[in-house]
Amino acid sequence: MSLARLLQGITPPPPVVPAEYNGLEYRWKNFVFRPAEFKIEGLAALGIILYLVLFWIGKNRNAQRASKWLDAHLPFLSTQFSKPTNEGLTQDGYSDFFNFSTGRRRVERLHTVFKLRPRHDPVQYLGQILWGLTDLKYNPKDEILLDFELSSGPDFVWAVVAKDELEEIRKERWDLTFTKTTDNAALPASLTVMSEFADVTDNLLKPINNFSLVKALSDPEILPYFRSLSITDQPQTRPNSAGYTRSKHILLALKAPPPSSAQATLPIVSAAFKLIDNLDRAVTNLRPETRTKLRKVREEVDRELRVAEEKEKQEEAIESKQAAKKKAEEERLSKLSAAEQKKALERERKRSIRKKQGKMVRK
Repeated sequence: MSLARLLQGITPPPPVVPAEYNGLEYRWKNFVFRPAEFKIEGLAALGIILYLVLFWIGKNRNAQRASKWLDAHLPFLSTQFSKPTNEGLTQDGYSDFFNFSTGRRRVERLHTVFKLRPRHDPVQYLGQILWGLTDLKYNPKDEILLDFELSSGPDFVWAVVAKDELEEIRKERWDLTFTKTTDNAALPASLTVMSEFADVTDNLLKPINNFSLVKALSDPEILPYFRSLSITDQPQTRPNSAGYTRSKHILLALKAPPPSSAQATLPIVSAAFKLIDNLDRAVTNLRPETRTKLRKVREEVDRELRVAEEKEKQEEAIESKQAAKKKAEEERLSKLSAAEQKKALERERKRSIRKKQGKMVRK
């Protein structure tokens, strides 16, 4: 086959140009552009442009929501921390933002975390809307978490949670498995208490030094944005071994208000700082028997983790021993002739059948 015939075979056919064309047409020298012949390409280009426009609008809306909230709270945070912003917001993608503050008595650091809806991704954002229409329990939201790591604090787990957030927070937080859920008459009907012991709740909800947590949580302006306020000495996810670090935290979870109402959550943020300053007084008033019960709960958790850790080590040792035994047997068989290997495999098969039959008889 000649080169000319080969090239002729792989050359695509010339474009089919209609003999008559009455639509819009642009000519420049030897070039002709007929828009009607590129409808699919035009729609694709329009779709890409629309996606990019929505992406740009969405990412800017998220950035604006986070920055507006921080700007509204920054004057107050500046009165509480020597380093209240750590050079403003840190961005991770287009829906997650972070802020770090430090330099305050009783607080090692404050991590403020924004987890906003994926407005930059029209497909994912639309998917959330459609899923919310089919699953009434699915409720995507813009979230703000203020994580106060304390320099010292109580050895208990306690929380006030909005009832519509209760199911979700139970799934997310291992530390709240320490608690029992009860309503409290002093709080609004939309809130519930998660506490290890009633004595803890009684002491935290009492007014202390002209500060009332009940009053702060009963503010009707706050309730639409309130998710939970928790005090904990346990990690949020289950640890893998005993002797884990028990750092003390106060966690304030909020729904992000719209930029026009960014200052709406300022009272509850202020109340969180007052709670920190009065926490020692509440802990001091706990009954001795409550302290004893709290200590025993933590000792029991340590014991359970230690038992689970030891069991896991034993299972790993057995698996390692079985793997070594299997490898040694494979090496032994590889040195045998084909006939001897066949006999050995047949013996192993019969041995395996006898073991299964023996187990069935014992059952």
